[in-house]
Amino acid sequence: MYKILISPRTQIEIENAIDYYVLNSNDAPAKFIKSLEEVYLQISINPFKRVRYKSIRAIRLDKFPFALYFTINNKDKTVLILSCFHRKRSPEKRP
Repeated sequence: MYKILISPRTQIEIENAIDYYVLNSNDAPAKFIKSLEEVYLQISINPFKRVRYKSIRAIRLDKFPFALYFTINNKDKTVLILSCFHRKRSPEKRP
């Protein structure tokens, strides 16, 4: 299994998403976190998802308009999550 590493940018994006869901729903924050955990598990087992650009890969979260963008370090068996990007906002800023 691959170890998941979260970039500072990703951490901020996740916190912002959770803050938004806290303001608008009682159960969405927990469901968002659960969806993230499920995707982390999928990536740790098999990180070789579709390549988006050069070595950057992506996977969508279930039931949420976000995708995780990441790179793989096979030598260290790590996956670095670069961004938790809202797919419907500013597509020109997609990682």
